[in-house]
Amino acid sequence: MEFIITIIAICTVGSIINTWIRAKHGYPLKDDQGENEDFGFFSLSNKDIDSLKEQNRSLTERLANTQDRVAVLERIVTDQGYHTAREIEELRDNESERDILFADRSKAK
Repeated sequence: MEFIITIIAICTVGSIINTWIRAKHGYPLKDDQGENEDFGFFSLSNKDIDSLKEQNRSLTERLANTQDRVAVLERIVTDQGYHTAREIEELRDNESERDILFADRSKAK
C-alpha cells in the first residue's frame, strides 16, 4: 500500500514540475489527452502579436530618447560653467538684498 502511494506521489510531483517548466518557457500546456490547452487569455492572434511588437518598438524608442535627454541634462548640471553661473546669480541676489537692507537703514537715520 505504501509503495502505491509513493508511486502516485512521485507521478503527481513529476507532472507538476513538468507543467511548471513548460509554462515558464512558454510552451503550450497539455490536457489529459495530450492536446494543447486553450486558456483564451494566453493565446494571441498574429494581429495582437504584431500590435504588441509595434508597441514594444515604440516604447523602446521613447526610452532611448528619454535616456539621451537625461544624459544631456546630467552633462549640463555637472558642467562647471553651470555651477559658476548659478553662484554668480546667487551673489547678485545677495547683493540686491544687501542694497535693499542698506537703503532701509539709511532712510531710518
